[in-house]
Amino acid sequence: MNKNRLLDKVASDTASSSRRQFIKATSALSGALVIGFNLPEARAKAAAAANSASVSNAWVKVAGDGSVTLICHRSEMGQGVYTSMPMLVAEELGVPLSAVKIEMAPSAPVYINAMLGGQITGGSTSVRDAWTKLREAGASARSVLVAAAADNWKVPASECTTANGVVMHKSGKKATYGSLVGKASTMKMPEKVVLKDAKDWTIIGKQKARVDTPAKVYGKAQYGIDVKLPGMLVASLAQAPVIGGKAVKVNDAKAKAVKGVVQVVQIPDGVAVLAKDFYTAKKGRDALEIDWDNGPNERLDMLRIEQDLRTASVGTGAIMRKEGTGDAALEKSASKVEAEYMLPFLAHATLEPVNCTAEIKNGECHITGPIQFQQGAQYGVAAAVKMPPEKVFIHTTFLGGGYGRKLELDFQIQAAQIAQAAGKPVKLVWSREDDMKHDFYRPISLHQMTAGLDDKGNIQALHFKMTSPSVTARAFPPVVQNGKDPFMAEGSENLTYKVPNLSIENVIHDTGIRVGYWRSVSNALNAFAVESFMDEIAAQTKKDPVQLRMDLLAHDKRSQNVLKLAAERAGWGKAAAGRALGVAQMECYGTHSAVVAEVSMTKDGPKVHKITAVVDCGIVVHPDQALAQMESGILLGLGSGMKNEITFKDGVVEQNNFHDYQMLRMSEVPQMDITFVSSAAAPGGLGEVGVPLVMPAVANAIAALNGKRVRKLPLMQNV
Repeated sequence: MNKNRLLDKVASDTASSSRRQFIKATSALSGALVIGFNLPEARAKAAAAANSASVSNAWVKVAGDGSVTLICHRSEMGQGVYTSMPMLVAEELGVPLSAVKIEMAPSAPVYINAMLGGQITGGSTSVRDAWTKLREAGASARSVLVAAAADNWKVPASECTTANGVVMHKSGKKATYGSLVGKASTMKMPEKVVLKDAKDWTIIGKQKARVDTPAKVYGKAQYGIDVKLPGMLVASLAQAPVIGGKAVKVNDAKAKAVKGVVQVVQIPDGVAVLAKDFYTAKKGRDALEIDWDNGPNERLDMLRIEQDLRTASVGTGAIMRKEGTGDAALEKSASKVEAEYMLPFLAHATLEPVNCTAEIKNGECHITGPIQFQQGAQYGVAAAVKMPPEKVFIHTTFLGGGYGRKLELDFQIQAAQIAQAAGKPVKLVWSREDDMKHDFYRPISLHQMTAGLDDKGNIQALHFKMTSPSVTARAFPPVVQNGKDPFMAEGSENLTYKVPNLSIENVIHDTGIRVGYWRSVSNALNAFAVESFMDEIAAQTKKDPVQLRMDLLAHDKRSQNVLKLAAERAGWGKAAAGRALGVAQMECYGTHSAVVAEVSMTKDGPKVHKITAVVDCGIVVHPDQALAQMESGILLGLGSGMKNEITFKDGVVEQNNFHDYQMLRMSEVPQMDITFVSSAAAPGGLGEVGVPLVMPAVANAIAALNGKRVRKLPLMQNV
């Protein structure tokens, strides 16, 4: 199965749509400009609005007053799609960025992410997926507006230009877009459009203020937790201490006796207490008396999990990539380097806790909240409340962090089931402790690495073996074929180094703990092992770690370039007294990057003074946000790698809140020097790129400083 095809049921239901043909005229309508997909739902929407001052289609609404609205098809969770997406349209349409208003897209086949196969925000794909189609949408609109003006003036369209929402002719004639909408809607959309040359860009690649900042600064932005509906109750849900457990006996008398508690309802995932505010609901929930059946994981602990993982690693896994003779070359090597690395479970720990609002009335179910996977929510809720999917409507708010947690469907289904049982609109709010103890955790992973060297210390063969739970096998089983989960191989299968003989092997092992996609997925897992191991090879062969990598990247000039620049900017080989430098590099999400960490040791442990990063992500659409994405990724990678792990005792997560699952303090944030390489290549991803490399760079710096190799994270507990 195609690596990028995440969905089975949802994708098959939308396969008949013509999403491969992006820009088409949806219908000939008077009084409106229509661009988008040639889909029945888009045509129906346009027809319904034909008699109004403006007409909506799947992507862009151009009104008679000249206003432009982009239907944003990716969730805004801080990564900046509310700015980068309209930048693409505004550039080609010929309007200022400030003129583009934004509406969040509903769940619909037209909004399929072509790189992931579903209406999903993730995988650092938002700009990559939109790069061509949204520019073509803007260019098509511009083209037909120009054609309308040219026809009115009886002049060639080639003599017309556009700027700031106005079509101009060299004779001095001008017409606003709004005045041309009626005529443009009757004209045939162009089959092909010519996009602007990069030298003519006035928006793409320029510093622009974020579109959503004012609403957030003035408190007008709506996050899921802000949602209010008439007659709405707030629910606090008691869930089994062990994930997967069930309530077998419930005494709710004391909960109902709490002043302000309105209702207690039971759903498959637990018992919900409803009140007009969260704190009353939580107080009532705490008064519940519940006997739990904790299920098969009741005795699960970390010792058993790690032992079982190691036992599973002995088995034969799926070969994800093989070059040359693979492992056969290892036996002929003059010497070998071997190492083993282990990374822990991690929580997503988004600053906005899990929440969702549901309302069921008049045969419809409306779900409102911080959602990364709209189609999944629509289909999952429909099945749970036994309604047709077309009667379930998804309304996506801003997300106060996602990192993959809000791809999951549990909280949306829970909210819908509670609302259905209560007969009232309900906002479900999890506490931080609920969130920490009932997450879909980043998988634990074991990495066993072997290199075969010739008599001159050159690498002749590499074998990388990863043993880990598979998120995809849980979430999208059809994607995993013959033991091959393509997402487990991220960070290893895309290895940039050139060696004669290579074998990448993955073993899927279910630990019993539910796992989920976590920012950068397996790139962070594999990059820590791969880049730490490259340094171990350099140490054993007495080679400079940067030069070793440069030699292995002779075929990959983009990777060589970022590595060379990062080393130069960090002052490689010139570390201050008491400090050392460590390096790491990789390609992920179509972006090449290299990181150098400057580290010292204190009485309290390692201190990271500076992170130098050089990034080649192709064309940088929104420079300020690109920088912010790299900074945030680096800090998440550093904080989680230094401090965090999720551990289990008797099946229960031991961590509760940020006191024992700590974020970086401001005093712990290193200086960051981040450089973007000028490039004409199509945009690569950025949202997750900063995460994977920081910890191997830090670990390599520690080894250079004191010779101690960190092979297990979190670093502060294993240095």
